[in-house]
Amino acid sequence: MAVSTVYTVQSLNSTCSISTPSKPFSQKHILFFTTTKRALTRSCRQISCSAEDKTVVIGLAADSGCGKSTFMRRLTSVFGGAAEPPRGGNPDSNTLISDTTTVICLDDYHSLDRTGRKEKGVTALDPKANDFDLMYEQVKALKDGAAVDKPIYNHVSGLLDPPELIKPPKILVIEGLHPMYDERVRHLLDFSIYLDISNEVKFAWKIQRDMAERGHSLESIKASIEARKPDFDAYIDPQKQYADAVIEVLPTQLIPDDNEGKVLRVRLIMKEGVKFFNPVYLFDEGSTIEWIPCGRKLTCSYPGIKFSYGPDTYYGHEVSVLEMDGQFDRLDELIYVESHLSNLSTKFYGEVTQQMLKHSDFPGSNNGTGLFQTIVGLKIRDLFEQIVVSRTAAALEAAKA
Repeated sequence: MAVSTVYTVQSLNSTCSISTPSKPFSQKHILFFTTTKRALTRSCRQISCSAEDKTVVIGLAADSGCGKSTFMRRLTSVFGGAAEPPRGGNPDSNTLISDTTTVICLDDYHSLDRTGRKEKGVTALDPKANDFDLMYEQVKALKDGAAVDKPIYNHVSGLLDPPELIKPPKILVIEGLHPMYDERVRHLLDFSIYLDISNEVKFAWKIQRDMAERGHSLESIKASIEARKPDFDAYIDPQKQYADAVIEVLPTQLIPDDNEGKVLRVRLIMKEGVKFFNPVYLFDEGSTIEWIPCGRKLTCSYPGIKFSYGPDTYYGHEVSVLEMDGQFDRLDELIYVESHLSNLSTKFYGEVTQQMLKHSDFPGSNNGTGLFQTIVGLKIRDLFEQIVVSRTAAALEAAKA
């Protein structure tokens, strides 16, 4: 009879029932010797764990200043409960925790602090400045239901702070520069998103954030962007080929030679054939559609709004693409657009509009960035629920066997 030795770690995310067998083990039983820090406990027990409680892992990739924080706030709102830093911990923690989700910033896996990167002449985008082994080990541990002591990268001081305890949640979101760079980490993801911001839009956003919130000068922002571009092209941008959904933000095509960048064209690129994920469609699934909804039911000032939808290919993958160019004048009228979209994974009629109105002060709430972030958040909720049902069914089948 084969004997397995299991070194137990405190599991905070699984429900296990333990019973001592009353008869000798058959081939269907597994004998465990459990080890604690004090002594080896030679107890023979059958252990069955609730598969539906295992952590679902979502990856969100984007360059710095591309709207990851706003997307995270929309996503956690879909699941309910405010996302806050760990209570009583480091005030400069990058982690956000709600009732259902825990969001980890992958900057915490920098292996070099700000001074170290300058000394070695590398940017934070360079894989040499990041500890992918630790990232993989800790994401895997959380997915398997074990707590970890995760490091903290302090964005204020540029130093690596002492670690913080992270308990496995129902949904773990890893966001940052490299969630899909390392193949091992990539294979842990149940779903992945890439925020693809064009250079023109990225520059405008970064200026707004870094000048207003971080006190950087225009010259330093320009220099930072230019210094980062080669590493971005080499290490960050290629990750979008692995994403299950891409939100692409581009300058508008409704205004000829537009230089202001206030009106945006946003594309939601959804990979076909992803398990538990059915792409959203406009009017007729699989058709090619162009729709200008402005009129009696949707107020549109210049330059108006244009939607399009259709099949396409993206890095060799079949995809469906939903596009919105322009912006809403009145968010409450979004219900008219919502009523023409299908596969939204909403719980009730008008939920997309409700979520948009709830966060009307968030950046992008009047254009496709907010709309598509909200839709992807609802799709992730649906994916999570389907995974739970699937795991429960598989566990029941395994118990019958």
